[in-house]
Amino acid sequence: RLLEDEVVPCFYDRDPRGLPRGWLARVRASMSELAPRFSANRMLREYVESYYVPLAAGYRARTADRCRAAVAINEWRARLDTHWGKLRFGDLEVEREGDAHRFRVAVYLDDLDPSDLEVQLYAEDERTGTVLCESMQRAEPLAGAVNGHLYTARLVADRPASDYTPRLIPRHPDAVIPLEAGQILWQR
Repeated sequence: RLLEDEVVPCFYDRDPRGLPRGWLARVRASMSELAPRFSANRMLREYVESYYVPLAAGYRARTADRCRAAVAINEWRARLDTHWGKLRFGDLEVEREGDAHRFRVAVYLDDLDPSDLEVQLYAEDERTGTVLCESMQRAEPLAGAVNGHLYTARLVADRPASDYTPRLIPRHPDAVIPLEAGQILWQR
């Protein structure tokens, strides 16, 4: 309605010199309001503050002490590469507890340490595109399983439990995920 009733007629309404005065006024107003937020200065400042400075600090931390942190990250990535294909989920169980859902899922980690990974519940609202990622907590080891663990989470039941899917992603305190380890395993 806005385009049809206001914007398009404004563009085609020309003065005797052929200029769309109303349209030009809208353009000028938009530029004065939006230019400060979408300027090269703002972009450069944001990149420096959000990316370059933290990355430079990360580089210094990784190369300190004869690159100890960098070596640890490379060893972690090698472990992921070796064992990722052997990870698997058990069935997802969900119980309603009052105004919440209690989720439980078995996860089999092959020879990976549980600290190398994060188990999450993932949901995306199809209407808004809003994403929810909730970390699941490791509970007890699974009896009779080699490096199998039960993971749990309790979430407010403001959406159907069927909206959530468990997934595994890499986790390391000094790595940039998913840039440095892009693996992801979804429970099917």
